[in-house]
Amino acid sequence: MGQAMNDIRALVFDVFGTVVDWRSGIAREAGPFLARHGKGDVSPERFADAWRLRYQPAMEEVRSGRRAFIRLDVLHRENLEAILKDFDIDVAKVPCAELDALNLAWHRLDPWPDVVAGLARLKSRTIIAPLSNGNIILMIDIAKRAGLGWDAILGAEVVRAYKPTPEAYLRTVDVLAMQPAEVCLVAAHNGDLAAARKCGLRTAFVPRPKEHGPGQTEDLRPEQDWDVVARDFGDLATAFGV
Repeated sequence: MGQAMNDIRALVFDVFGTVVDWRSGIAREAGPFLARHGKGDVSPERFADAWRLRYQPAMEEVRSGRRAFIRLDVLHRENLEAILKDFDIDVAKVPCAELDALNLAWHRLDPWPDVVAGLARLKSRTIIAPLSNGNIILMIDIAKRAGLGWDAILGAEVVRAYKPTPEAYLRTVDVLAMQPAEVCLVAAHNGDLAAARKCGLRTAFVPRPKEHGPGQTEDLRPEQDWDVVARDFGDLATAFGV
């Protein structure tokens, strides 16, 4: 690791896909829901993918300025109602409490197997925190359930901006009272890292080839010369000398 990386004071992490396996977690809870509503023949994974597919368009309404900032929990809930129509489930016949409960599936996602131990090692060297589009209680619930030892909860709701807008990265750096080059984004998504690099942050790529299931074609390998490329969080900790 070069001298520049030795100057890193904080590691900030993308969460959905990089830290936690959102697809399996959503499918796990979607399966019983679909069965209760006469759609037991629908693949829970397909339902999870459909829900996630509306993630970026919903945030783009905020990023573009067409909509005031609103937390991700609300966007997820709106997106859930929208996709129920796609699966021929009458939203009006589903109790609000049941929709609210399913929406909380995003709060109960499992970390990838290497994450907890890897974060513990990295925490001994630097500040570690999420830099996620998820809101505060969403990040807290995931962390408490999974045993993620964050030093702080950072991200969209703190800085009032969604990645990959520059404000999401630069305001996070400012909250930490650091310079961009002192902060390294860890992500499994090349686009996220590219946006962070443009803002002066350092970058670490950890591929998650199972994030989108067996047919995944994106983000299987680094698309730029990122500062660090690691197999998993254990390998990342080794790269940082811990």
